[in-house]
Formats: sequence, structure tokens, C-alpha cells
Amino acid sequence: MSDGTERGGGLEMAAAMAISGTIGYFVIESGQSIWNVVFFRCLFGAVCLTAYCGWRGLLFPWRFTMGSFLLCLVGGVAIVLNWVLLFSAYDLVSISIATTVYNMQPFFLILLGVVLFGERPTADALAFIAVAFAGLLLVVKIDPAGFSLTGGYLAGIGLALGAAALYAVASIVTKRLKGIPPHLIALVQVALGTAMLAPLADFSALPAHGLQWGYLVTVGVVHTSLMYILLYSALQKLPTTRVAVLSFVYPAVAILVDYVAYGRDLSPAQWGGIALILLGSAGVNLKWRLGLTRPLDRATRGDRASPQPSEAA
Repeated sequence: MSDGTERGGGLEMAAAMAISGTIGYFVIESGQSIWNVVFFRCLFGAVCLTAYCGWRGLLFPWRFTMGSFLLCLVGGVAIVLNWVLLFSAYDLVSISIATTVYNMQPFFLILLGVVLFGERPTADALAFIAVAFAGLLLVVKIDPAGFSLTGGYLAGIGLALGAAALYAVASIVTKRLKGIPPHLIALVQVALGTAMLAPLADFSALPAHGLQWGYLVTVGVVHTSLMYILLYSALQKLPTTRVAVLSFVYPAVAILVDYVAYGRDLSPAQWGGIALILLGSAGVNLKWRLGLTRPLDRATRGDRASPQPSEAA
């Protein structure tokens, strides 16, 4: 792979992650219910991805078998509900906190690997999981003296964790759909999301202003269609390590947007928690070694390890 190709892939990956980092602002400013936001995200995304897949010649011939199509639909349910949970968390805990907690995705992938495939995480990976969990406790900022659930803060944390778990499910499903263009997978899943959420969308409370419609169209066209086109193009050009590193553009931009747009100020403990979560995630994604894993496990680790997907919203 040429330096120019990898450099182009790096720019595409950075752009995709930066776009993802701004989605919380557009979701909130649309003024719509979560069901409406995700419905229109799927609808506008499906329209654009249909045009793109048609232009690329991906619609015909049909590439799915019955089994792979049903598997794709399972992943679609997971990814759409992942959006519902993540967007719901924004109002309860802020964009910054929700996005950071959402970056616990790699650890759910490890857990699913253990449960579904009998994989054994290395001691190094377990250490980084412990680091990230310590960060999560700092972000949650539970005060035992004044413990209360009335503010919905813990509910927001739970929603963000649920979104991360669902994303991990969707990632595992997508990895099993080998030989099928990822843009076509995304199209099927957003089309499914449109059908799923149509009965739940409130069409009597649609945006009253053109600007709000602009936010919804942007979420569908830019944050869904364009972002996934850039992301999948980048994944074909970059090594796993660069993908993992550039994925952290997403939470960094989200935290910056939350601060600039809403003046959300985090406590020093929460900043420390964010740093620990991102450190733990980087350690797992980049397979950093702490010297805890026995040397004779390396061959096994190499066989079982799989690259972590990017964590775009």
C-alpha cells in the first residue's frame, strides 16, 4: 500500500470521526424526540446510501443469502437501538459523558468473545479493562453520602453502556458478513431502521422551522451516509493500529463540541475518569503490553485477536 493511499485513508478516517463527534449537537438542536431523530436519520441515510450503492453497482446482483440477510437484520436491530440509547443518554448525562462511556465498546467485544466464542482475554487486556472500569467509576461520580437516582444521571450512564453493548453485538454480526460490501450492509440496516421506527415516530410533532429540518437532514446525510462512506473507505486503506488511534478523534471532538456549544464543565475527577477510559480503550485496541501476559501465550493471542472496529456513533 502506497504512502499516498494510506495518507488519504488517514484523512478519511479523521474526517469520519470528526463528523461523528458533532452528532450530539445536531440531535439536541433538532428539538425532536429520540424516536423521530433516529427515524429520520435512517430515512435520509437510506435514501443517500441507496443512491451511492446504485452508483457503485452494489444493488445488483443481490449479494445476500437468506442466512446472511437475516444476520444482517439482527445487526440492524442492534445498531438502530444503539442509536436510540446513545441519543437518549445525551439529555441525561451530557454529550461528553455519554460519548466517553460509549467508548467502553471494546470491553463488551471482549466479553462477547468470551461468552459466544470461548475466547480468553490476555492478562494485559484484563488490566486495561480494570483501568477503564476505574475511569467509569470516576465519571459516574457516585457520592455515597448523597446517593440519589432522581436526577437520571445513573440512568444516562446505563443507556450509554447499553448502547456500547449493542454496538459490540452489531460489530460481531458485521464481521460474520464476509464478502458483502459494507455500504450495502449499512443500507439494509438503515432501511430496516426506517421500517422499525415508523410506528414510533410522532408525525404530529414534526419540526416547525427549516433550521430544525436542516439538523435532521444533516444527521441522515452527513452523519450517516457520508460518515459511513468515509469510514469504510478508510478501513480498506489503513492498518488496524492507525484505525484505533484515529478513532479517538471522535470522543475528543464530542467533548470539545459539548464545551463550546453548551459550556459543559467537568470536574477534575471526571476528566481523570475520561482519561482512564480512553487509556484503557487504547490499550485494548492497540494491544499494548504490560508484561502480564506469559510469552508462551503469544501465538494463541495472535490467533484469537481480532481488530476492534471503529466506534462511530
